[in-house]
Parts: sequence; structure tokens; C-alpha cells
Amino acid sequence: MKTLTITDAKKNLGKWLSAAARGEDIGIISGADVIALRKVEVASTDYAWREYGVTSEELERYEKAMHEEYKRLKESGKLKPVSPEELKKAIGDG
Repeated sequence: MKTLTITDAKKNLGKWLSAAARGEDIGIISGADVIALRKVEVASTDYAWREYGVTSEELERYEKAMHEEYKRLKESGKLKPVSPEELKKAIGDG
């Protein structure tokens, strides 16, 4: 395992992250601990839970609520399709 101080790791963080992604053992010394850099697979099915603590049921309720909000805005005329050209013109980029 290649061990680094925090300062050394910060200087070339991209390099060490790439090395860890390739499977190399990289550790950063933090006090009396060595913290390993490891590539992890994130499955989209549990991303909301891991990152935000949102359950599948909560996520489903949110998706349903957003679908209903989208439908309501579209029916009320407050949400209209815009072409890429119209969008560029609206933001002053075209």
C-alpha cells in the first residue's frame, strides 16, 4: 500500500484517485489512522438512500408528486415546450 500524508495527497489528489480507481492500494495517514482510497460501485437503486437517507417509498412518492406537478403546470399553460433555438435566444446566447 502506498501511504501518503494529507498534504501529499492534496497536492496530487487526481493522480491518487486515478491510481485507486485502477485498483492500486492508496492510503492517507490521518493521525494514527490510515484511510484507504477505494473505488466503490454506486447502484442507482440505492443512491438516494446512501446519499440522502431517502427510502424507496419516499422516492416513489416524490416522483409521483413531481409528475402531478408537471401535469398541472402543463395543463395550466405555465409550462410550455421550448426549442433549443428559442432557449438560446431567451438567455441571450443566440
